[in-house]
Formats: sequence, structure tokens, C-alpha cells
Amino acid sequence: MINLDNIKMNVVKTAENGVVNKDTIFQFTQKNSSVYATYSGGKIEKGFLVGLLNEDKLTFNFCQLQNDGILDNGTSTAKLTISEKGKIRLTEHFEWRSRPGEFGINIFEEL
Repeated sequence: MINLDNIKMNVVKTAENGVVNKDTIFQFTQKNSSVYATYSGGKIEKGFLVGLLNEDKLTFNFCQLQNDGILDNGTSTAKLTISEKGKIRLTEHFEWRSRPGEFGINIFEEL
């Protein structure tokens, strides 16, 4: 089982309607199956996610404040894998709650 405790990640592939990018750094904490992260950088002033990890599937909610003052939130499901470089990879399927009908895929990788 992959453990996200003390793992830093950034986005290596962003959805067209996504806001996070390679300059957005995520700092994860994991306690048992509970996963938390704070993130900032790029267009994000501050963001938070909280979720549950079940084997290799992470389900979470997120909220973020952008540098332009926009407050966004949504839900995600993600699959955790190990990349060919031996780094943790998180493939996220997100749905904006603050932008009804918008969804996308982001790919994060361990720094």
C-alpha cells in the first residue's frame, strides 16, 4: 500500500479547466486511511484537501483560494500508482462544485 505521509507533489499534467500547475506544491499527511494536504503556488494562494485512502484509491474534497480572489471547491477520486521512475503518481478525476458541470483530469507526481 502506498503511503502519502510527508510526500510532496506537483502537477505534471493539468486539465484545460484546471487551476493547479507545476508551480503548485502539495504537502501530504496521512494517518491510517485519512489523508490531508495543503497546497500553494502558481495561481493558488492556499488550498486544502481532505480524504480517505482505500488501498490505491483516494477520494477527497478540496477547497482553494486563488491569487485573483476566486474561491473554488470540488470533489475528486484518484488512483495511486508508482511511475516508471519509482515515484508516486496520483491520477485525479475531479469535479468542480463551484463550477457546476465542469470536470477534468490532473496527474500529480512525487517531487
